[in-house]
Amino acid sequence: MEINVYPFRELCFQGPHELYFKDLSKRKKVMEKNGNNRKLRVCVATCNRADYSKLAPIMFGIKTEPEFFELDVVVLGSHLIDDYGNTYRMIEQDDFDINTRLHTIVRGEDEAAMVESVGLALVKLPDVLNRLKPDIMIVHGDRFDALALATSAALMNIRILHIEGGEVSGTIDDSIRHAITKLAHYHVCCTRSAEQHLISMCEDHDRILLAGCPSYDKLLSAKNKDYMSIIRMWLGDDVKSKDYIVALQHPVTTDIKHSIKMFELTLDALISFNKRTLVLFPNIDAGSKEMVRVMRKKGIEHHPNFRAVKHVPFDQFIQLVAHAGCMIGNSSCGVREVGAFGTPVINLGTRQIGRETGENVLHVRDADTQDKILQALHLQFGKQYPCSKIYGDGNAVPRILKFLKSIDLQEPLQKKFCFPPVKENISQDIDHILETLSALAVDLGGTNLRVAIVGMKGEIVKKYTQFNPKTYEERINLILQMCVEAAAEAVKLNCRILGVGISTGGRVNPREGIVLHSTKLIQEWNSVDLRTPLSDTLHLPVWVDNDGNCAAMAERKFGQGKGLENFVTLITGTGIGGGIIHQHELIHGSSFCAAELGHLVVSLDGPDCSCGSHGCIEAYASGMALQREAKKLHDEDLLLVEGMSVPKDEAVGALHLIQAAKLGNAKAQSILRTAGTALGLGVVNILHTMNPSLVILSGVLASHYIHIVKDVIRQQALSSVQDVDVVVSDLVDPALLGAASMVLDYTTRRIY
Repeated sequence: MEINVYPFRELCFQGPHELYFKDLSKRKKVMEKNGNNRKLRVCVATCNRADYSKLAPIMFGIKTEPEFFELDVVVLGSHLIDDYGNTYRMIEQDDFDINTRLHTIVRGEDEAAMVESVGLALVKLPDVLNRLKPDIMIVHGDRFDALALATSAALMNIRILHIEGGEVSGTIDDSIRHAITKLAHYHVCCTRSAEQHLISMCEDHDRILLAGCPSYDKLLSAKNKDYMSIIRMWLGDDVKSKDYIVALQHPVTTDIKHSIKMFELTLDALISFNKRTLVLFPNIDAGSKEMVRVMRKKGIEHHPNFRAVKHVPFDQFIQLVAHAGCMIGNSSCGVREVGAFGTPVINLGTRQIGRETGENVLHVRDADTQDKILQALHLQFGKQYPCSKIYGDGNAVPRILKFLKSIDLQEPLQKKFCFPPVKENISQDIDHILETLSALAVDLGGTNLRVAIVGMKGEIVKKYTQFNPKTYEERINLILQMCVEAAAEAVKLNCRILGVGISTGGRVNPREGIVLHSTKLIQEWNSVDLRTPLSDTLHLPVWVDNDGNCAAMAERKFGQGKGLENFVTLITGTGIGGGIIHQHELIHGSSFCAAELGHLVVSLDGPDCSCGSHGCIEAYASGMALQREAKKLHDEDLLLVEGMSVPKDEAVGALHLIQAAKLGNAKAQSILRTAGTALGLGVVNILHTMNPSLVILSGVLASHYIHIVKDVIRQQALSSVQDVDVVVSDLVDPALLGAASMVLDYTTRRIY
């Protein structure tokens, strides 16, 4: 089959007539295959007022090209029910011949009635399809009636073109929509995201057309028509443009009780808001009968401010929403079509929670009080937003017709799925069953490069350590070499490696696995993609994050932060780092720079810091800072006391300063006290800013600072935070364990 798909990015620069001639020769070849005089017999099945608004433009387009197409129209579902407006009449008014009317709705408006309606449709449709013998059936959207249509057509070897597949809303409609996608042979989607979702669902890219929403072909040419007569007809002679509300709310079949309560609150809010309101009856889903009862209980049909209607013709509905002061409810129309006019929309609840929306939509996901809905009305009513074309540019129908003409009926009917490549499955044996689920953890420190195999409970099965090379090329090669060796060793140790987690200094983009900027301790380590080379070499998923964040994640999974909603970790090592857990989630910040706690300034005239500033905690309390002070004392012969010695070939460091302080060196003790005070002031700032329930000091220097930090908190902190506990971490390798936790949490379906 030869299909040319013209997405928006190309169609923006070409009109439909240019595309017609561009592809004419290709289409002639396809028609020759199908038979020179063979028209494509297209069956369009419509179930309700909403799907007809999307299908009607396509039907008009098919009707204008009788030399290519033969159209059969099947009407079923709520179109044929008086309580829902007998909307089949508008199809007749549009001058379409209805080939078949199928009464498929089992009344009851509950879950069982929906299932029985699907069953009734499945019983009746085979006779119709046998009689019509269409080449292709066009099915729209995600309604239960549409599922019956797609199932019947698929089992009867009729090709299916599905309109609006790949979208995400937030209810049972998602499941139905995706089920129809798997039955359909061809797909017309409205947005780039929907197209990507279809590809992710293993649908053949060549059978996907990104056309836009067909209803937009009508919407974008409709607003300039005479609209005041339509507004007066539906809302009264005294109503002005932008001074009324359109309300359209449907039941949520997965939570009927809550959706009825939400509808009740919506009506209460609209009554209080005191604006003329057009209320459309809900669709036929389970729960609609109870919603109508709520309307009648509140007297909406007789209230002077309300007009309650079962149906408004689409052409008139367009004008009503285009000139409304606001639309409220949970209809897909609100988040899709209304954006074309920039009309303010209040989307209530979860029914459309996954939809792409323009800036005109205000979501009230937890619409559990009248106050929230009323506040939303005050915020939105009367505003005018920029028009949005997320769902189309007004040229969907020409693309769809061209797509239909390119279908090769000689091509095999059986659809193919484009699965991503997977490893060959290995037969299960006892060793496989008894494998230890593990992660490969990598810690890139200023001095050492460490790789470890870490088990589910945080046990380090085996650890490998090398000096961290000074150049990028040597470093990346060593990382790959160590990881390959560790992965091979894991097999011998009966450990199943689920992925690789990397902890590194500097600023990291964890979404992309890229080190953006490193600390001065690790040279040639800016704009480094760590994920790609490791993933390509090991064929495993790879996660990367800053070492401070990794320490916090280690405490959350294995340490003293386990089960806590809010806590902060501070690493005291060569540098000073940290990580913040807020509401169980790690905080990265808008530019991945959150929790750079070592660079909190605690003195305006303090020592220079490696970041380029001065007076930072790191300039006082890090291992580098202590080493600097130790060297000064040693150079002045003021470091060593009785019982101490430093070999000539050994560099003076922080540990020598600590040893001297323990042996009574007053100057060393003063330096440590100053460093601990700087760290304590930083902790006080954190307590006043984040108000965590726990502060965990981690790293080699933590135990030397803990008492001084607590003293500073008692002296400097507000009384309301003085009871917050500050503890020393009991984890031996927080960076490695944090790197492992990224892998273990994600691959075992925990939150990361």
